[in-house]
Amino acid sequence: MRPSGRQRPQFTVPLTSLEICAGAGGQAVGLHNAGFDHLALVEWDPQAVRTLAANAGGWPGWDKSRTDALEPMDVREFLGSKMHKSLGLKEGQLDLLAGGVPCPPFSLAGKRLGKDDERDLFPDALRIIRDLMPKAVMIENVRGILEPPEVFIDYRRDILGELRGLGYVIPEIRSVWSARKQDLAMRKVWRRMDASSFGVPQLRPRAILVAIHEDFLNSPVDFVWPTRLHGKQATVVDELAESMEARCRAFWNKNEEGDRAKPGERTGKQVYRDWLRKATEAAEAGRGIAPTLVGGSKKHGGADLGPTRAKRAWAALGVDAMGVANDPQKCDPGRDIFRDAGPMLTVDQAAAIQGFPTGWNFQGLKTARYRQVGNAFPPPVAEAVGRAIAAVLRPEQRDELLKGYEMDGEGAEARAAASDDSRQMALPVSGRP
Repeated sequence: MRPSGRQRPQFTVPLTSLEICAGAGGQAVGLHNAGFDHLALVEWDPQAVRTLAANAGGWPGWDKSRTDALEPMDVREFLGSKMHKSLGLKEGQLDLLAGGVPCPPFSLAGKRLGKDDERDLFPDALRIIRDLMPKAVMIENVRGILEPPEVFIDYRRDILGELRGLGYVIPEIRSVWSARKQDLAMRKVWRRMDASSFGVPQLRPRAILVAIHEDFLNSPVDFVWPTRLHGKQATVVDELAESMEARCRAFWNKNEEGDRAKPGERTGKQVYRDWLRKATEAAEAGRGIAPTLVGGSKKHGGADLGPTRAKRAWAALGVDAMGVANDPQKCDPGRDIFRDAGPMLTVDQAAAIQGFPTGWNFQGLKTARYRQVGNAFPPPVAEAVGRAIAAVLRPEQRDELLKGYEMDGEGAEARAAASDDSRQMALPVSGRP
């Protein structure tokens, strides 16, 4: 992961968070790095829960006994549960309710049933918000809930209307307006963010909803969106060069059978040099960012890195995207490394492309681990948004929290005007309606 360049913030009075639909912890680790202490992590998938338990130990309040006690939980069953009651939270005590609600109801690749999809958990998130009344809310989803705006504009307006009724600062949005005008107004609190703007070598556009309760949003410290992390943009070749060389070096003078190479036979050294050349050339041509990783569904077969278009983009980066490589200690060189299009990625390499910190310990078999990676929210993006929220709740530390980021209104509009039509334009700073 390419961090923001700051140590984890420390607050005199800790900031607390509760995370629903936590998955393998992408958002959780990002918010942890932004200074939030997690009171609870709610996730239903058993493998992802095991991953959370394997990594949360050492976080404030999370010792081994607590991580061992983590169990799968459907977010629909959180209110009234033992976990909920044990927190003893009163209205307004929680600083942040965060979560990545399931994406299939809004995915561009799915049927886009929205609120008619049984997997839509926005209503359950709203029930939890009504019960806890957190100071801030952060909900992440796929960009399909935003694009094109007319598809889910009524549903989004209903969600924001409920939040507004609860006292969260939401701009005025009228149903008689065009979908385009409503969408522009909504971007003050609900917008697209691309991971590649925050030190992640992957585009990965996500829809982020941030709402601050009116009791905790007071000028001049209104919520301001981070638009990018200062510094050189991350690329696949920068992120993977070391790990790719290490994988190939085990077969540096060997062939795809793992035997010492004979004259004319391809070696691990040649595989690495071919990959490095392609990935470097792509970066130099401005195409060094990976396509969005796709986690896939349990209903379908083994894992790969995405649809046909994504596979072509990976091939240009020197990677075979038809599957996921075995871990280095279980490497099958002919399958994992010596492929015509280039080596396949391991789960750990895919996690690096997602922005996970080195050593994040995913649990389960290879395909299950890859799906956790592919469905995750990149930690550096969660950290950026988390720091912006923390800057509202702890305004005395605003400069420290946001150091290293370009914030909305600091040049983002000019870049947005010059970008292609697929990118959302940036809007002025959010404030009271």
